[in-house]
Amino acid sequence: METNTRRNFIKNTLTASLAVAIGTPVLLDGGAVMAAGLTDETNNSAAALKFSQHPLKYAYDALEPNIDALTMEIHYTKHHMAYIKNVNDAIAAEHIPYKTEAAFFANASKLSAKARNNGGGAWNHNFFFDTLKAGTSAGPQGRLNDAIVKTFGSFDKFKEQFSAAAAARFGSGWAWLVNDKGTLKITSTPNQDNPLFDNAEVKGVPLLGLDVWEHAYYLKYQNKRADYISSWWNVVDWDVVAARYKK
Repeated sequence: METNTRRNFIKNTLTASLAVAIGTPVLLDGGAVMAAGLTDETNNSAAALKFSQHPLKYAYDALEPNIDALTMEIHYTKHHMAYIKNVNDAIAAEHIPYKTEAAFFANASKLSAKARNNGGGAWNHNFFFDTLKAGTSAGPQGRLNDAIVKTFGSFDKFKEQFSAAAAARFGSGWAWLVNDKGTLKITSTPNQDNPLFDNAEVKGVPLLGLDVWEHAYYLKYQNKRADYISSWWNVVDWDVVAARYKK
Protein backbone atom coordinates (compact mmCIF):
# COMPACT_ATOMS: atom_id res chain seq x y z
CA MET A 1 0.00 0.00 0.00
CA GLU A 2 2.81 2.38 0.93
CA THR A 3 4.63 1.57 -2.35
CA ASN A 4 1.51 2.28 -4.43
CA THR A 5 0.98 5.57 -2.60
CA ARG A 6 4.57 6.58 -3.32
CA ARG A 7 4.18 5.67 -6.99
CA ASN A 8 0.98 7.68 -7.29
CA PHE A 9 2.62 10.66 -5.61
CA ILE A 10 5.56 10.60 -8.05
CA LYS A 11 3.25 10.16 -11.03
CA ASN A 12 0.99 13.02 -9.96
CA THR A 13 3.97 15.28 -9.26
CA LEU A 14 5.47 14.66 -12.70
CA THR A 15 2.13 15.24 -14.37
CA ALA A 16 1.64 18.51 -12.54
CA SER A 17 5.18 19.65 -13.36
CA LEU A 18 4.66 18.98 -17.06
CA ALA A 19 1.40 20.90 -17.03
CA VAL A 20 3.11 23.86 -15.42
CA ALA A 21 5.97 23.77 -17.93
CA ILE A 22 3.60 23.81 -20.85
CA GLY A 23 1.12 26.25 -19.38
CA THR A 24 3.34 29.05 -18.05
CA PRO A 25 2.83 32.50 -19.63
CA VAL A 26 3.24 33.63 -22.66
CA LEU A 27 -0.48 32.76 -21.95
CA LEU A 28 -1.60 32.61 -25.58
CA ASP A 29 -4.95 31.12 -26.42
CA GLY A 30 -5.18 28.67 -29.32
CA GLY A 31 -6.06 31.32 -31.89
CA ALA A 32 -3.27 33.62 -30.77
CA VAL A 33 -0.74 30.79 -30.90
CA MET A 34 -1.70 29.96 -34.46
CA ALA A 35 -1.78 33.64 -35.45
CA ALA A 36 1.76 34.09 -34.18
CA GLY A 37 2.95 31.10 -36.22
CA LEU A 38 3.69 28.92 -33.21
CA THR A 39 3.36 25.16 -33.11
CA ASP A 40 0.42 24.29 -30.84
CA GLU A 41 0.67 20.56 -30.31
CA THR A 42 -1.79 19.20 -27.78
CA ASN A 43 -0.38 15.69 -27.74
CA ASN A 44 2.22 15.91 -24.99
CA SER A 45 3.42 12.39 -25.72
CA ALA A 46 4.65 13.51 -29.14
CA ALA A 47 8.32 13.47 -30.08
CA ALA A 48 10.62 16.21 -28.80
CA LEU A 49 10.17 19.67 -30.25
CA LYS A 50 12.04 20.23 -33.51
CA PHE A 51 12.27 23.58 -35.25
CA SER A 52 12.07 23.65 -39.04
CA GLN A 53 12.72 26.23 -41.73
CA HIS A 54 9.71 27.60 -43.63
CA PRO A 55 10.11 27.55 -47.42
CA LEU A 56 10.35 30.98 -49.00
CA LYS A 57 7.31 32.06 -51.03
CA TYR A 58 9.46 34.18 -53.37
CA ALA A 59 12.82 34.00 -55.18
CA TYR A 60 15.96 35.45 -53.61
CA ASP A 61 15.92 38.35 -56.07
CA ALA A 62 12.17 39.04 -55.81
CA LEU A 63 12.54 41.77 -53.19
CA GLU A 64 15.05 43.86 -55.12
CA PRO A 65 15.90 46.71 -55.07
CA ASN A 66 14.75 46.87 -51.44
CA ILE A 67 16.56 43.71 -50.31
CA ASP A 68 19.21 42.34 -52.63
CA ALA A 69 19.37 38.74 -53.82
CA LEU A 70 22.76 37.92 -52.30
CA THR A 71 21.71 39.14 -48.85
CA MET A 72 18.49 37.13 -49.06
CA GLU A 73 20.33 33.97 -50.10
CA ILE A 74 22.99 34.23 -47.40
CA HIS A 75 20.46 35.25 -44.76
CA TYR A 76 18.18 32.31 -45.53
CA THR A 77 20.64 29.53 -46.41
CA LYS A 78 23.44 30.36 -43.97
CA HIS A 79 22.25 32.36 -40.98
CA HIS A 80 18.74 30.95 -40.66
CA MET A 81 19.74 27.36 -41.35
CA ALA A 82 22.46 27.65 -38.69
CA TYR A 83 19.89 28.76 -36.10
CA ILE A 84 17.65 25.81 -37.01
CA LYS A 85 20.49 23.29 -36.71
CA ASN A 86 21.89 24.73 -33.51
CA VAL A 87 18.61 24.88 -31.61
CA ASN A 88 17.69 21.34 -32.61
CA ASP A 89 21.15 20.16 -31.51
CA ALA A 90 20.64 21.92 -28.17
CA ILE A 91 17.19 20.41 -27.66
CA ALA A 92 18.61 16.92 -28.20
CA ALA A 93 21.84 17.36 -26.25
CA GLU A 94 20.24 19.13 -23.29
CA HIS A 95 17.12 16.95 -23.21
CA ILE A 96 14.89 20.02 -23.29
CA PRO A 97 11.42 18.72 -22.38
CA TYR A 98 9.09 21.27 -23.98
CA LYS A 99 6.91 19.88 -26.75
CA THR A 100 5.76 23.12 -28.36
CA GLU A 101 7.32 26.38 -29.46
CA ALA A 102 4.92 28.21 -27.14
CA ALA A 103 6.18 26.25 -24.14
CA PHE A 104 9.80 26.67 -25.25
CA PHE A 105 9.52 30.47 -25.32
CA ALA A 106 7.39 30.56 -22.16
CA ASN A 107 10.41 29.06 -20.40
CA ALA A 108 13.13 30.91 -22.31
CA SER A 109 14.75 32.28 -19.15
CA LYS A 110 15.40 28.70 -17.97
CA LEU A 111 17.18 27.65 -21.16
CA SER A 112 20.88 27.64 -21.98
CA ALA A 113 22.22 30.54 -24.05
CA LYS A 114 22.61 28.20 -27.03
CA ALA A 115 19.04 26.97 -26.89
CA ARG A 116 17.52 30.37 -26.18
CA ASN A 117 19.47 32.35 -28.78
CA ASN A 118 19.17 29.81 -31.57
CA GLY A 119 15.53 29.03 -30.80
CA GLY A 120 14.75 32.72 -31.03
CA GLY A 121 16.77 33.02 -34.24
CA ALA A 122 14.99 30.03 -35.80
CA TRP A 123 11.50 31.31 -35.01
CA ASN A 124 12.19 35.01 -35.60
CA HIS A 125 13.54 34.41 -39.09
CA ASN A 126 10.62 32.21 -40.13
CA PHE A 127 8.36 35.02 -38.92
CA PHE A 128 10.41 37.70 -40.72
CA PHE A 129 10.67 35.94 -44.09
CA ASP A 130 6.98 35.04 -44.02
CA THR A 131 6.15 38.75 -43.63
CA LEU A 132 7.82 39.81 -46.88
CA LYS A 133 6.44 39.86 -50.42
CA ALA A 134 7.47 40.86 -53.89
CA GLY A 135 5.80 43.81 -55.59
CA THR A 136 4.21 46.92 -54.17
CA SER A 137 3.04 47.00 -50.56
CA ALA A 138 -0.37 48.66 -50.28
CA GLY A 139 -0.27 49.12 -46.52
CA PRO A 140 -2.63 47.69 -43.90
CA GLN A 141 -6.36 47.50 -44.57
CA GLY A 142 -9.53 46.84 -42.61
CA ARG A 143 -9.50 46.08 -38.89
CA LEU A 144 -5.71 46.16 -38.64
CA ASN A 145 -5.53 49.61 -40.21
CA ASP A 146 -8.32 50.82 -37.93
CA ALA A 147 -6.44 49.54 -34.88
CA ILE A 148 -3.18 51.17 -36.02
CA VAL A 149 -4.88 54.52 -36.61
CA LYS A 150 -6.71 54.33 -33.29
CA THR A 151 -3.53 53.50 -31.37
CA PHE A 152 -0.92 55.65 -33.09
CA GLY A 153 -2.97 58.41 -34.74
CA SER A 154 -2.21 57.45 -38.33
CA PHE A 155 -0.31 54.87 -40.34
CA ASP A 156 2.48 57.38 -40.98
CA LYS A 157 2.87 58.03 -37.24
CA PHE A 158 2.98 54.28 -36.63
CA LYS A 159 5.73 53.94 -39.25
CA GLU A 160 7.70 56.73 -37.61
CA GLN A 161 7.50 55.12 -34.16
CA PHE A 162 8.27 51.63 -35.42
CA SER A 163 11.19 52.87 -37.52
CA ALA A 164 12.54 54.80 -34.54
CA ALA A 165 12.42 51.65 -32.39
CA ALA A 166 14.30 49.73 -35.08
CA ALA A 167 16.90 52.47 -35.53
CA ALA A 168 17.44 52.91 -31.80
CA ARG A 169 18.05 49.23 -31.05
CA PHE A 170 21.70 49.25 -29.99
CA GLY A 171 23.76 46.54 -31.64
CA SER A 172 21.82 43.56 -32.97
CA GLY A 173 18.15 42.86 -32.43
CA TRP A 174 14.60 43.29 -33.63
CA ALA A 175 11.72 45.76 -33.72
CA TRP A 176 8.19 44.42 -33.21
CA LEU A 177 4.52 45.31 -33.43
CA VAL A 178 2.63 43.14 -30.96
CA ASN A 179 -0.96 42.57 -29.97
CA ASP A 180 -1.16 42.61 -26.19
CA LYS A 181 -4.69 41.36 -25.49
CA GLY A 182 -6.20 43.75 -28.01
CA THR A 183 -3.76 46.63 -27.51
CA LEU A 184 -1.14 47.29 -30.18
CA LYS A 185 2.35 48.06 -28.90
CA ILE A 186 5.73 48.74 -30.47
CA THR A 187 8.78 47.22 -28.82
CA SER A 188 12.27 46.00 -29.59
CA THR A 189 14.37 43.12 -28.31
CA PRO A 190 18.11 42.44 -28.22
CA ASN A 191 19.87 39.66 -30.07
CA GLN A 192 17.37 36.91 -30.99
CA ASP A 193 14.89 37.54 -28.18
CA ASN A 194 11.24 38.12 -29.04
CA PRO A 195 8.05 39.23 -27.22
CA LEU A 196 7.04 35.61 -26.59
CA PHE A 197 9.92 35.12 -24.14
CA ASP A 198 8.83 34.84 -20.52
CA ASN A 199 11.32 37.55 -19.57
CA ALA A 200 10.57 39.95 -22.45
CA GLU A 201 10.19 43.57 -21.35
CA VAL A 202 7.03 43.92 -23.46
CA LYS A 203 5.06 40.74 -24.13
CA GLY A 204 2.41 40.09 -26.75
CA VAL A 205 1.55 38.19 -29.91
CA PRO A 206 3.94 39.36 -32.64
CA LEU A 207 2.27 40.81 -35.73
CA LEU A 208 5.24 42.40 -37.49
CA GLY A 209 8.97 42.02 -36.93
CA LEU A 210 12.02 43.68 -38.46
CA ASP A 211 15.48 42.13 -38.27
CA VAL A 212 18.08 44.82 -37.64
CA TRP A 213 21.09 42.56 -37.31
CA GLU A 214 23.79 43.80 -39.68
CA HIS A 215 23.70 40.52 -41.61
CA ALA A 216 20.17 41.49 -42.74
CA TYR A 217 21.31 44.60 -44.62
CA TYR A 218 25.06 45.25 -44.59
CA LEU A 219 25.91 44.00 -48.10
CA LYS A 220 23.62 46.59 -49.68
CA TYR A 221 23.26 49.33 -47.09
CA GLN A 222 26.56 49.06 -45.16
CA ASN A 223 26.09 51.11 -41.97
CA LYS A 224 22.98 52.92 -43.23
CA ARG A 225 20.42 51.12 -41.13
CA ALA A 226 17.87 53.91 -41.59
CA ASP A 227 17.93 53.41 -45.37
CA TYR A 228 17.35 49.68 -44.94
CA ILE A 229 14.42 50.31 -42.60
CA SER A 230 12.87 52.78 -45.04
CA SER A 231 13.17 50.32 -47.94
CA TRP A 232 11.85 47.39 -45.91
CA TRP A 233 8.41 49.01 -45.65
CA ASN A 234 8.05 48.53 -49.41
CA VAL A 235 8.06 44.74 -49.15
CA VAL A 236 5.88 44.10 -46.07
CA ASP A 237 3.05 41.66 -46.79
CA TRP A 238 0.21 43.33 -44.93
CA ASP A 239 -2.17 40.46 -45.70
CA VAL A 240 0.05 38.20 -43.57
CA VAL A 241 0.22 40.80 -40.79
CA ALA A 242 -3.57 41.21 -40.85
CA ALA A 243 -4.08 37.45 -40.61
CA ARG A 244 -1.97 37.43 -37.44
CA TYR A 245 -4.03 40.19 -35.87
CA LYS A 246 -6.41 38.75 -33.31
CA LYS A 247 -8.36 41.00 -30.97
